[in-house]
Amino acid sequence: MLKFGAIDIGSNAVRLLITNVFEGPDGPVFKKASLVRVPIRLGEDVFVQGHVGPKKAEKLVDTMRAFRLLLGVHDVVAFRACATSAMRNSSNGEELVERISDQAEIDIEVIQGKKEADIIFSNHFEEKLFHDRSYLYIDVGGGSTELTVFSEQKPVASRSFRIGTLRLLNNKVEPEYWEKLLNWVEKNTEGLEKLDAIGSGGNINKLYKMAEIPGRNPMSRNKLKELHVMLREMSYEERIAKLGLNPDRADVIVPACEIFRAILKRAKIKDIIVPEFGLSDGITRLLYENYRSNK
Repeated sequence: MLKFGAIDIGSNAVRLLITNVFEGPDGPVFKKASLVRVPIRLGEDVFVQGHVGPKKAEKLVDTMRAFRLLLGVHDVVAFRACATSAMRNSSNGEELVERISDQAEIDIEVIQGKKEADIIFSNHFEEKLFHDRSYLYIDVGGGSTELTVFSEQKPVASRSFRIGTLRLLNNKVEPEYWEKLLNWVEKNTEGLEKLDAIGSGGNINKLYKMAEIPGRNPMSRNKLKELHVMLREMSYEERIAKLGLNPDRADVIVPACEIFRAILKRAKIKDIIVPEFGLSDGITRLLYENYRSNK
């Protein structure tokens, strides 16, 4: 058995995924050993004031120190840390990366939206797509939305937009940004028959669980609308008390619904598939493949 560690430094939360990999006769089997999630919300600082403030910077460094200790306790073969939208857009991002390298012994890669999508796609999920269907992959984060169009199991168009849940909560999305995103969606999905959506990110996964759809079947756009209406009618406190949402999920889930619904409507997509993978899973897959190729 092998163990790998994946760190995802997002705009809303920071995650450490420890995965056990068993090498069986039919190929590797990936099993989650541990997942630690810390809701630091770097985006609250970055998308309002342009940089990570001292308090959140200290929390991030402390979290990375803790993660480094956990990686050691788990005896991981290899690990990788990637940071996305908030660190990308922070004026003191490079300074924080250096500080974490010095104080926590973790080297962070600040990746662009395209690289983020490439890592997620290393899960090889495109091999499971139907050859005669087209797909719009939608990854909604705190600071950005990544879009990729698949046709005949291959990516044919991809773009990152600075529209995310924390940006919307803080009124940091201009109307023209919305139009750019929706125009891109329309232009790149026009004429595609048998078009479905694939959703990624913590919010769509939570919405999918709330929908209680059996057998990992797709969620309809109408069901997403029902959930959105229900969530909007509840207060922040009610979403926590009645639905059991985490405090750092209870607010961002509403703008996430807004983003997904707007994209699905413009693309005229009726159903969204919600697979169980994300950036951390992609990092793990790449670490394993790199380990095998170097043996």
